[in-house]
Amino acid sequence: MKKMIVIVLLVIMIPYLVVTLFMKDDEIKLEYGSNMVVRVRREATGNILEVPFEEYIVGVLAGEMPVSFEIEALKAQAVAARSYVLRKMQASEDQEYDVVDTVSNQVYLDDAYLREKWQDEYTEKINKIRTAVLETSGEYLEYDGKVAEAFFFSTSTGMTENSGEVFQTQLPYLTSVTSEWDQEVSPVFNDNVTLSLSDFYTKLGLPYQDNIQVEVTKTTSTGRVKEIKINDKTFTGSEVFSKLGLRSTFFTITQNGSNVSIDTKGYGHGVGMSQYGAQGMAKTGYRYDEILKHYYQGVEIKKI
Repeated sequence: MKKMIVIVLLVIMIPYLVVTLFMKDDEIKLEYGSNMVVRVRREATGNILEVPFEEYIVGVLAGEMPVSFEIEALKAQAVAARSYVLRKMQASEDQEYDVVDTVSNQVYLDDAYLREKWQDEYTEKINKIRTAVLETSGEYLEYDGKVAEAFFFSTSTGMTENSGEVFQTQLPYLTSVTSEWDQEVSPVFNDNVTLSLSDFYTKLGLPYQDNIQVEVTKTTSTGRVKEIKINDKTFTGSEVFSKLGLRSTFFTITQNGSNVSIDTKGYGHGVGMSQYGAQGMAKTGYRYDEILKHYYQGVEIKKI
């Protein structure tokens, strides 16, 4: 009887072990049903690559979101990235390339780079990313019959931004929404930059003075700096953000003797999907479609 039980268990377990071991070591491959490609300009070399569309999305996921993120967050990012590049492709039909491979558009990392970077972890990590791409294959965001501008960024301040307050054009699906998950999961929710007084003035192109006078004259509805006066010179929040190398335009400036301390909240422009917010939502149990419809109000998920 005991021998019979052992045999039955082996019959059940052997196929499971074979499948498990096979899947662990076997690399998921993408198959392409069309010849649609993305023309990617490599900023480092100026070369233009023609990358199969879904393989491009794999490279963007690897470049734009930590592979350690929950699969539902990765799937949300895949749909957002697909929507973003579709818009670019529509606008660039008569141009030499569709996108560049940096943060100017979307960060794209090619397969050779990822194999070198991940080494022994390559198969495990690429399979996770390709799973996110395969499970959302062809899906993109649509609003009022058009591909949506699927902006995304790293970390919110607890709220996302109205697109019109950051990019001047208000889109109905890029409105401010709560994103309370970021503070719990993002390592860059709060940040501080400390500069010497002389470096502070040099970076801003201001003459040296012993004391700083700061007056925030305009903010967005969520508190990001739109306009600020420093020692009687007016800057936009974006100018200070860029010149001082800050994480966001949600900042405060404090003088501490011969140093200047700048505290920031959030990371990125704040419009669209917060990536760490998506991760927090996924960890709480939200599906990728629920994440997308929270950050992009009123959109529909369509399939190419």
